[in-house]
Amino acid sequence: MKWILRYFFRTIRLILGPILLLSEKVSTPAGIERPEEAQKQIDERTKHMALYQFKTCPFCIRVRKIIHKLNLKIEHLDAQHNMTCRNELLECGGKIKVPCLKITDPDGSIQWLYESDTIIQYLNDQFSPE
Repeated sequence: MKWILRYFFRTIRLILGPILLLSEKVSTPAGIERPEEAQKQIDERTKHMALYQFKTCPFCIRVRKIIHKLNLKIEHLDAQHNMTCRNELLECGGKIKVPCLKITDPDGSIQWLYESDTIIQYLNDQFSPE
């Protein structure tokens, strides 16, 4: 019975995955424009951030759309297929849950943000021009 459920959900992911990715491509908003100097400052601040994600996770897609909308250069790490990233997420972040935003502060301290709403709120608070 367990293997039937596993293959059922795997089949659902195979069908819905491409649909979710196409939907992301079509509905991703254009990135905001900033003066070159302001964009360089933001790029410097986001240089030490990484998003742990699964490619077809709907919550990860929401976060990636905001990252694109705010024109942020945040590294995307595949915690689904890359075992190194997956292990780092578990060992350092404490759990394998995506999306997860890793923020390395200038003093070297690391902050792990889970939950798409929390990540989106943080990014909007830090980088939104409004």
